[in-house]
Amino acid sequence: MKALLTPKGNEKAGDVGMLVLRAVVGIFIALQGEQKLFNLLGGGGLDGTAAFFASRGYAPAYPFAVVAGLTELAGGLMLAVGLLTPLASAALVGVMSNAVAVTLTSVGYWSKDGGAEYPIVVAVIAVCVAAIGPGRYSLDRSQPWASGGARPALVALVLGVGSAAAVLLFTGPLVGS
Repeated sequence: MKALLTPKGNEKAGDVGMLVLRAVVGIFIALQGEQKLFNLLGGGGLDGTAAFFASRGYAPAYPFAVVAGLTELAGGLMLAVGLLTPLASAALVGVMSNAVAVTLTSVGYWSKDGGAEYPIVVAVIAVCVAAIGPGRYSLDRSQPWASGGARPALVALVLGVGSAAAVLLFTGPLVGS
């Protein structure tokens, strides 16, 4: 235990902290994707998710439900294990940016039914993981982006926000707004 708490120990507390952060956030997001796709743990499944997306202006809603579910499932699992971390982070930033935009235009920042604060926090965490790096306990540990930096963070931010903007501006709920 002392080795975890001292800077000169074999294991760094920061790497353990990043593992816990990645695992918890990644698994929770992956489970949200599972709910959208399969409804094994509650949630709407594809039909319920598509109906919700249609009510928020996504057209066609069913393909967007599939993409959102797959993005959350794959992006969450990749983040949890630290695999292609900048791309996993970009996936989460993309779906959470859509969630923020739809939430802000429908219920606002704060709401008893869930406001924009949760997706904002998840998106910020995803960018920060890319900026800091996935840590020693990740599948990316030997990759050039393993130590983080501005480039992986910008990849996550630009790809995530860019993909969300494309959906929102061309085929999503903000068309015609």
